[in-house]
Amino acid sequence: MPIAIDVVGAAEAFSTVAVHAQITGELTSVNFQDGDDVTKGQELFTLDRRPLEAALQQARANLDRDVAQLANAKAQLKRYQDLSQRGIATREQLDTSQTMVTALEATMQADRAAVDNATVQLAYATVSAPISGRTGKLLVNVGNLVRANDATPLVVINQVAPIYVTFGVPDTQFAELKRYMARGSLRVQAHPADSNSAPSAGRLTFVDNAVDQSTGTIAVRATFPNDDRRLWPGQFVNVTVILDTDPTALVVPSSAVQDSQKGAVIFVVGADNTVAVRPIQLARAAGNETVVAGGVKPGEMVVTDGQIRLTDGSKVTLRGAAPAAAAKAP
Repeated sequence: MPIAIDVVGAAEAFSTVAVHAQITGELTSVNFQDGDDVTKGQELFTLDRRPLEAALQQARANLDRDVAQLANAKAQLKRYQDLSQRGIATREQLDTSQTMVTALEATMQADRAAVDNATVQLAYATVSAPISGRTGKLLVNVGNLVRANDATPLVVINQVAPIYVTFGVPDTQFAELKRYMARGSLRVQAHPADSNSAPSAGRLTFVDNAVDQSTGTIAVRATFPNDDRRLWPGQFVNVTVILDTDPTALVVPSSAVQDSQKGAVIFVVGADNTVAVRPIQLARAAGNETVVAGGVKPGEMVVTDGQIRLTDGSKVTLRGAAPAAAAKAP
C-alpha cells in the first residue's frame, strides 16, 4: 500500500509568454485562430512592411554612396602621397586627404550599422511564436495600429505540455517529505476533482525555500508530461505525493469502517455467521481502502454494507457470490 500525502493543487502553464510587437505599424494579417496550437518560430502576425522596406533601401543607398566616396578619397590620398614624396604636394594637403579617408571610413561603418538596424526592423514586421503552446484569445485584430511594446499584448501563449501542478504541503509533514526526497525523485499523481479516470503521473521537481507563515504550508511543484492535455492551466486537481510503498500493510475496504462513540469499529463475521463488533486502530486511508494498525487479522471477513441493521452478536446469512470482504495484507 502506498504511503502518500493527499492535497489539493492547481495546474500552471509550464511557460507563459505575452506576445508583443517590437515596432509600430498597422497589423495586416493574423495567421492563426484563437485557441490554436502553435510551434516555436511559427509566423503569427504580419505588420505593414512598406515603410520598413523603404528605410532599408535608403540605408543601403547611403552605404553605396559612401563606399564610392571612400574609394575616390583613397585614390586622392594615394596621389597626394606620390606628389608629397616628389615635393609637389604640401603636408597640409596630405593630412586633409588622410582625414577625409578616415571620416568616410567611419561614415561607412555607420551606414552599415544603419543597414543592419533597418534589416532587423524589417524582420520585426513578422511576429513569430517564441514558444510552442496554445494560444489564447486574439486581443488585437487586423487593421489596428500596433505600437511597439504596447501594454496590451497581441496574444498570450501558454505551454501546456509539459505542465506544472503547484500545491502546498503542511509544514508538519515537510520533515517526512524531505526524508523520502533524499532517497530519490518522488512520484506524484493528479486528477481533476470531477474525473473518475486514472490519474496523470508526474514527478516532484521543486520545493520552495521557505514556509508560508500565513498558511503554514510550503509550496511544492510537480511536472507532468500532459501529452493527453488532461490537465489545464488554472484547474484545481487532487494531488497524491507517493512517498513510499508498504508491502506488509493490513487493509480493509473503507466502506467496512464505521464510527462509534469508542472510535472506529468494524463488523467481523465469525465462523458461525455471528457478527462481532471489533474496535480497530486506523493508520491511514489509501483510495477505497483503509490501512489498519490493529484490531483485525488477515483473512477475517468483514461487513461492507448494511451495518446499520446489525448489532453485536447478530446472525447473518451470506448471500451472493461476494457479500463480504476479507481483510488482506497486499
